[in-house]
Parts: sequence; structure tokens; C-alpha cells
Amino acid sequence: MSVTKGIAVVTGASSGIGAVYADRLAERGYDLVLVARSADRLANVADRIRAKTGRKVDLLPADLADATDLARVEAFLKATPDIDMLVNNAGLGGTAKLVDADVDQMTSLIALNVTALTRLTYAIVPQFVARGAGTIVNIASIVAINPEALNGVYGGSKAFVVAFSQSLRHELEGSGVQVQVVLPGATATDFWAIAGRPVELLPSAIVMSGEDLVDSALIGLDRGEFVSIPSLQDGALFDAYETARQAMLGKLSAATPAPRYRAA
Repeated sequence: MSVTKGIAVVTGASSGIGAVYADRLAERGYDLVLVARSADRLANVADRIRAKTGRKVDLLPADLADATDLARVEAFLKATPDIDMLVNNAGLGGTAKLVDADVDQMTSLIALNVTALTRLTYAIVPQFVARGAGTIVNIASIVAINPEALNGVYGGSKAFVVAFSQSLRHELEGSGVQVQVVLPGATATDFWAIAGRPVELLPSAIVMSGEDLVDSALIGLDRGEFVSIPSLQDGALFDAYETARQAMLGKLSAATPAPRYRAA
């Protein structure tokens, strides 16, 4: 077994994108701590990775939408000094129209997609900053910039992930901590079935495999890319989007209304 690169913590690691991240990071030389609700499914992922790579894989079964479980994972992050990477992948989706969705389910979605990601990041960032090294990968979604595509609460939660990551990257600039936010498009995982729209109902031309998604995102990470959108074929489109956003900075607050808001 090769020398370890350190420990990578992956949330939502029992299936889908999280399980692929676990596999790929183990292949890169990381020992793992895998977090998800299902202990049985986590164990299956861990057994497969141990047999394939020989890496150490520890399990931390937890429902991150539950405050008690979340606090336990936070405490683990704070107490474990040799963590090198946190992949905030755990999340819930929604496909029902905004006004048709169950508000309690939407509240649970926010608890996982927003609150858990935020608290886990807060738990790990201080030691990364103190060490001058560490990596945070936040899994968002293309609906962060296209909230009309699916449920609006889901889109809003992923827009939060992007904005949170932007601010985090800005504040940690020069600290040695790397921040990446990944915006998957439709991906062939059980996410869709859980959200209420099986992936088989989507056009195959827009659905990427989880393996291709993670492999592409890791190439982006290696290149120091902040925003990675593996399914966007023309990267210049996002560059133009970001250039337009940057052009507004410093011009968004003024003592007087813009002339276009004057009464006729």
C-alpha cells in the first residue's frame, strides 16, 4: 500500500456520486471516512474499496439532517487533526413544482443541503487554516444557476452552496486552503428516483455517469479550478457569465436610484 495522502471525509458516500468520490480518492492514496445514513450500504462501499485499494476506510453512519447526528460528525471533524479533504456531497433533491411540494420535505432538504454543509465546513475550516492546507469540495448542481429547471427550493439550496463557496474561497485566499464547487447536471444515480423522477425518464443525451462526473471534477480540482461544470461543453459560456457578474461588483449599491427608476 502506498503512503497515504491523509484522510478524506466524504458525506453521502453510500451510493451515487459520493461512492464514486470515495473510490477515486482511495485510488489517489487517501484513507477515508465515509458518512451516510445507511450503515449497511456504507459497509458495502467500504468493503469494495478496501479490497480494491488496500486503503483504510472508516465508517461514520449519520443522518446529517438530524441535529444530534450532525453534531456528532462535527465533533469528529474538530477532533481529528489529520483530515486533508472534506467532500460535502450529501444532499436531497426535489422535482415537484414549488407550490406543489410538501413544505416539511423542503425543510428537511434545506437542513441537509444547506445547514449540514455549512456546519461541517465550519467544523473543519479552522484546522485547515491553522495548518495552511486542506481541500473543501462542495457539490452543488446546475440548478444553482438554472433554478427554473427543477424544484425551486432545491435550486435555491444549491445556489446557496455556490454563494457560500464563493465567499469561502474569497475569505480563504492565500491561506493554502483550496475550495472547489462542482455543479453536476443530470447524473445517473438514485438521486432521481428519491426525488420522484426516475433517471430512466430523462433523455439519455443529457445524463452523465457518476464515474465521468467525478473523474472530470477531480481533473478540475487538480487544475485549481474553482467552479467545475463537467457537462457544460463550452466553458466560455460560464466565463462570460462570471465576467458579467464581476462587472457589476462595486456598482450594486448607491445613494440614489438608477435613472431608469425615475417616474415618467
